[in-house]
Amino acid sequence: MKKILLIHNKYRNIGGEDIAVQNEIKFLKKYYTVKVLYFDNVINRSSYIKQIISFFLNSNKESIRLTKVAIEDFQPDLVYVHNTWFKASVGIFKLLKKNNLQTFIKLHNFRYDCTRSYFIKNHLSQKETCPACGLRYRKFKIFNKYFENSYLKSLFAIIYGRAYFKVLTDNYFNLFVLTNFHRDYLFSLGIKKDKIYVLPNSIKITDKTLATSGERFILYAGRISSEKGVEEIIKSYLKIEDTGLKLKIVGQGPTLEKLINKYKNPNIEFLGELQNSKVIKIMEKAMIVITATKLFEGQPTLLCEASSLGIPSIFPETGGIKEFFPDQYQLSFKQFDYIDLEEKLNLTSNVEMLKTIGKENKKYLLNYLDENRLLEIFQKGIDG
Repeated sequence: MKKILLIHNKYRNIGGEDIAVQNEIKFLKKYYTVKVLYFDNVINRSSYIKQIISFFLNSNKESIRLTKVAIEDFQPDLVYVHNTWFKASVGIFKLLKKNNLQTFIKLHNFRYDCTRSYFIKNHLSQKETCPACGLRYRKFKIFNKYFENSYLKSLFAIIYGRAYFKVLTDNYFNLFVLTNFHRDYLFSLGIKKDKIYVLPNSIKITDKTLATSGERFILYAGRISSEKGVEEIIKSYLKIEDTGLKLKIVGQGPTLEKLINKYKNPNIEFLGELQNSKVIKIMEKAMIVITATKLFEGQPTLLCEASSLGIPSIFPETGGIKEFFPDQYQLSFKQFDYIDLEEKLNLTSNVEMLKTIGKENKKYLLNYLDENRLLEIFQKGIDG
């Protein structure tokens, strides 16, 4: 079997991308010999100055050393890189290229584009809000403050993003993305299409029978923030006819406390941040899951998990979300059209229709994320 060295920089708080990487590791280990090299962004006080310097240089000596050791010990046939922000560093790509190692980079988001400009006008390109990250234009604002709470972190991100984008445009490296939408997006930025392969994340598909529950509800799970449209979900929910469904909201984020205080309603329940396993158990009892994101999205982990359980989803037509659902899907709505969202929420009173849509979603997803299909895409990519 071919040997794959998989590299991933974990996020401080485990999120959808970390879970996706874990799932992909399990998938690849069935067909390849896989060694995983993890990094994290935990700050070590004893080497704080060195880490600051590495941010400016985009080259972390310790990460490069560990990667070099992994290459020498494992002798991989190819290297598969997921997230490298920030500890892994852009420096590892120079090492991989120097060692003439076939390398694939998987992009889960659009951060590389949002952080390649020092000025906000170049980031937003005359838009009021960036559809990739949610950054908003503010009068007299000049600097591209990617992290709203820190100029320094934003500066580091831009230094990194500009160097990382050069890696993505280097014809030596091939790319995996989650959707055709993302492939076209990269092409619009000048990256050749023939080096980009569309490889969705594998997920665990279950044939488990849905649990019965005396409580019927709509579920949102994810970051609680303005760009995720959680307040718009609540407002639309409160305007619809009584469908007999409660609204449960799972997650943590900057607008959570505000929403809890503003919307005190016995039919709206805020459950806070929960482990993914607990979210799945709650989802198993839901009638429908929902998102009203204002951003481009890649592969919607929550919605895919719902479909794998035969649970339908309400979502906006943005990014590549619709690629994971059947054509002419009945419960998608035009992004930012909240009257359309209300109309879709009103359809949730039709239980039989929801069951039918859920079955169709599961059938579609089983085919779209079929393990043999994903393996064929991956093999096609690495074989060139």
